[in-house]
Amino acid sequence: MQERPNILWITTDQQRYDTINALGNPYINTPNLDRLCSEGTAFRQVYCQNPICTPSRASFLTGLYPSTVHANINGNRRFRTDKRIKLITRRLADAGYDCGLSGKLHLASAWNGVEERSDDGYRCFWYSHSPHQGRGKGNQYMQWLEAQGVFEEVFEETVSPNGEKEYRYRDDVPMKYHQTTWCADRAIDFMREERDGPWLMSVNIFDPHPPFDAPRSYSRRYDPHGLPAPLFRESDIENQERLKTHLFQTCPDAPGDKQQQQKASYYGMIELIDENVGRMLDALENSGQRKNTVVVFNSDHGEMLGDHGLTKKGCRFYEGLSRVPLIISWPECFQSGAECNALVELTDLAPTLAEIAGVDLPWTHGKSLMPILDGSAPEYNPRKYVRCEYYDTLNMQTPHGDPEEHVPSYATMYRDDRYKLVVYHGNDYGELYDLKNDPEEFRNLWEVPEMKEVRQELIRCSFDAGIIITDPGSERVGRY
Repeated sequence: MQERPNILWITTDQQRYDTINALGNPYINTPNLDRLCSEGTAFRQVYCQNPICTPSRASFLTGLYPSTVHANINGNRRFRTDKRIKLITRRLADAGYDCGLSGKLHLASAWNGVEERSDDGYRCFWYSHSPHQGRGKGNQYMQWLEAQGVFEEVFEETVSPNGEKEYRYRDDVPMKYHQTTWCADRAIDFMREERDGPWLMSVNIFDPHPPFDAPRSYSRRYDPHGLPAPLFRESDIENQERLKTHLFQTCPDAPGDKQQQQKASYYGMIELIDENVGRMLDALENSGQRKNTVVVFNSDHGEMLGDHGLTKKGCRFYEGLSRVPLIISWPECFQSGAECNALVELTDLAPTLAEIAGVDLPWTHGKSLMPILDGSAPEYNPRKYVRCEYYDTLNMQTPHGDPEEHVPSYATMYRDDRYKLVVYHGNDYGELYDLKNDPEEFRNLWEVPEMKEVRQELIRCSFDAGIIITDPGSERVGRY
């Protein structure tokens, strides 16, 4: 067995924490993710560091907060790297890992084509952002469909309200032509290559990101009316009205049949992901590499899916949006069938992978999860709190106000082992939830007089946490 393991790193887009059967959702069919849980450690309290794609990905690929690496904006032109700020994939490539990627990277905008790449360390780069991105924009998945002569079989051309061409999946795309399968196929090809040293493969699937367009054969496996309704009370509408100063992609509304239909399709998309996870795990087994391959499964952030009257994402930090799945498996060396309830951040991924690969990570906000994974300290609690931030991340018009006026939104979340505090900067109203007694986040304690001291103490702790992660600037030299 080679000294350092291979790493298969599967990242989905916009998948909630509560979408795996083995982890408590009896309504969804995920036999391969269940299998991965039985072969590894499932982390139950994992939080992203921004509820939007680009900043979240920047954080878990570097182990640093989005604001620290100046990756706050979802449509930023480029991601900067330097000798202090490097992607974990670049560090592993420098240490001899052969790195590949299929799907999206999304450290920079992909609006007009292939995003401007940073020094990312990937030798193979099979790029596909949104599968609806269009023709002639460098989307290799779309180019592959053209080469197969099936583009019109998979996509239909539509026109957006502003007159731009758009492409939408037809109603029942065969699994073999779906972007999720294309990403897995590229990964399987990469894993089968002959090589002397270890490899890392990033499989960055676009699903289950909206527009909730699972192939019909998958979505119809779920009866919309047999699925649990979103978490909602009438008080949510009033709460969202008081928070309308801060951007969200959809306006609040009481959930109904539409949200149930979306949930059925969302679950169908995850079941398609699950089948392809199984294909990749089988490819590892069949090639004799499973024993020496670490498999990581996570998502970049969640999806509201109708909870509290909201769909999609934006400047909020409810559990459905900020909490994500994370499974890490290496049966030869890590615990199997374990569950961890400690607070974990996605920043913890980079230092964990660095320790697995024997690579130095000189600057990180993350904490290695190795003491939990290898069983040397199963009760190890890597952190007292988790933190999430939103700094004008979605550069778009607010749905609540003047459509020609962009209103910047800034907010921070601080969550300890009991309370979740959200400060919406510029708004005197915020959120405070006692997750021990109110895990569904229905009773906002922000204005409860008896909670004033708790609120003030959490605001102080949140402020301290935000200052600690600030980039101090250039490296210090000598004595001042």
